[in-house]
Amino acid sequence: MTHAAHGQSGRMVQHRIGGWLPKDHGVLKRWLDKKIALVDHPSRINQELHPVIQEFQRFIEGDPVIYMGFHQMFEQVPQKPPYDKDPTGKPQVRDYHLMLRLFNHIISTAPSYEDNDLVGFPINAILDWPMGTPAGLAMFTDVRVNAQFKQMFDVWAAYLDSPDSRSVLTTADDGWFGPNASAAMPDFVETYVCDPNEEYHGFTCWDNFFTRLFRPGVRPVEFPEDDAIVNNACESTKYRLAHDVKATDTFWLKGEPYSLDYMLAGDAFASQFVGGTVYQAFLSATSYHRWHSPVNGTVVRVVNVPGTYYAESPVMGFPDDPDPAAPNNSQAFITSIAARAIIYVRADNPAIGLMCFVAVGMAEVSTCEVTVRDGQQIKKGEEIGMFHFGGSTHCLIFRPETKITFSEDYPKDKNIPLNAAIATVEAA
Repeated sequence: MTHAAHGQSGRMVQHRIGGWLPKDHGVLKRWLDKKIALVDHPSRINQELHPVIQEFQRFIEGDPVIYMGFHQMFEQVPQKPPYDKDPTGKPQVRDYHLMLRLFNHIISTAPSYEDNDLVGFPINAILDWPMGTPAGLAMFTDVRVNAQFKQMFDVWAAYLDSPDSRSVLTTADDGWFGPNASAAMPDFVETYVCDPNEEYHGFTCWDNFFTRLFRPGVRPVEFPEDDAIVNNACESTKYRLAHDVKATDTFWLKGEPYSLDYMLAGDAFASQFVGGTVYQAFLSATSYHRWHSPVNGTVVRVVNVPGTYYAESPVMGFPDDPDPAAPNNSQAFITSIAARAIIYVRADNPAIGLMCFVAVGMAEVSTCEVTVRDGQQIKKGEEIGMFHFGGSTHCLIFRPETKITFSEDYPKDKNIPLNAAIATVEAA
């Protein structure tokens, strides 16, 4: 990994995959500094915490192991640049009390488009360095800690689904229809269902904006009747293609191999995919967040799996050079442990047979909403679900009997349009 020199502009990081956090870490630090200044203002320093945050604090302080872990995850962040201070010389987040006060502020706000670069995942930004510590890994993989995050996210999701959350859908510099966001999302009106003549472009809330629809014809289904063609299920960029995938593997070590039994949460179907193929791709923060069927077929089973939100692979953390946009570089790792939705589809093409779509939650709310049911017949391009704020990577899994070849037309750094043809399957 290459970096620019440290300095007032922060350091440039190579792997800001998906645009979830800014490429210049200094942007993130300046954003966090503003949030810290806000919650540390004399008028707010003693502000009563939301009941869900109060419960989170009681949980931390009521268990000696959790209490120790939430101290150590901050203490284990090195006291050296670039982790110790932000560009203004003020300390970064160094204790769970400040962390909770920042959470308290965030769950009553909707993300703005800030600093000419997207900080679309504010809690991810707060926990960016603690996620790379041994204590952070222990805490963020603890089922009880993730239950606390889930309760907090339910409160936040309710706000993001309310009209009050539209306050960021403006033409201001930090608004989602302002000049900076418009540069990142050109031709928005022509691309998405909205009405620029209506207030907030007609969106009823932040969640309505985040799960926005393409206009009819924007992403036509390629080869809709050709069952030998597999189409792109999400507006996404290729992350990894793996063959001969094992039932279980050392998914936490360097290389992060896939482990089907864990990915599929021990489902009886998992054995059918051993030795098969996994294709993984990620959605950018400013992208379309709905999922569509890659094949013609029938939904066999839908499974929702609770899991982690902020765990990253231990090989991506300290003491070496940690992932500055965690858990971006841990996308294969989190397919085994993160909150996710699994949709099994029996394709009409017998050369494909049973296949699997896995939506993987990634930080923040990570709500994976499935919109199809068991036994439902689906066509290529038909909607099967969506990510609500958060959630940004997905997998297609094929059995070893499926002789599938993925297109080389789309390099790793190129967005692949929804419904584009991405693979060909040989006849059985």
